[in-house]
Amino acid sequence: MVLAAGLGTRMRPLTDTIPKALVPVAGRPLIDHVLDRLRDAGVERAVVNVHHFADQMEAHLAGRRDLEVLIADERAALLDSGGGIRHAAVLLGRDPIYVANIDSLWIEGAQPALETLKAAWDPTAMDILLLLVKRGQGIGFDGPQGFLRDEAGRLTHSTDPSSPTPFANMGVAILKPEVLDAEPDGAFSIIPVWHRLQAQGRLHGVPMDGFWMHVGDPAARDAAEARLS
Repeated sequence: MVLAAGLGTRMRPLTDTIPKALVPVAGRPLIDHVLDRLRDAGVERAVVNVHHFADQMEAHLAGRRDLEVLIADERAALLDSGGGIRHAAVLLGRDPIYVANIDSLWIEGAQPALETLKAAWDPTAMDILLLLVKRGQGIGFDGPQGFLRDEAGRLTHSTDPSSPTPFANMGVAILKPEVLDAEPDGAFSIIPVWHRLQAQGRLHGVPMDGFWMHVGDPAARDAAEARLS
């Protein structure tokens, strides 16, 4: 599942005429950077949600031939991170899925980041596994919000401004779709689901060893392009 339906407000003026997912970085739209990574990890079918300039998104995605792309239509209303995944449940099925944000790019380290995520996935111990980045190992991890991680990989989400966290969520995860079954229809964030699973010891994370770039605004886009070029 690629979360690509947002308005891209912080990316303006680049998103005044195109959706954020089609903003180019180093010669390729953000959506293609993400889909390329998923394809390289063995993904054969991707569900992409659309809202802002949805017709442009559908036309662009129709050109992908290396994997099947299904559209989760949110033209009627934005559904946020959790609601968007739940809305797409009929397309996603019941097996664990990758979830990827549209604005997360990275340069690989010694091991491809999605292979690191795959290797750490243990469905007996966890319901969501977040791919993490260490502080200082990326662009866009400036504030205190992030995660603490114990020796077993269990996560604690923290927003305490007096104690910066060592890890951030870098925008990619493995998730069991059933963790959203009890949530209401409509828009909702995935963060309360993190907190519920955290209390059960079922929210885990694994750090990548590459360099992460959060492409959230035009300045971050330029910084990511400079790195990738």
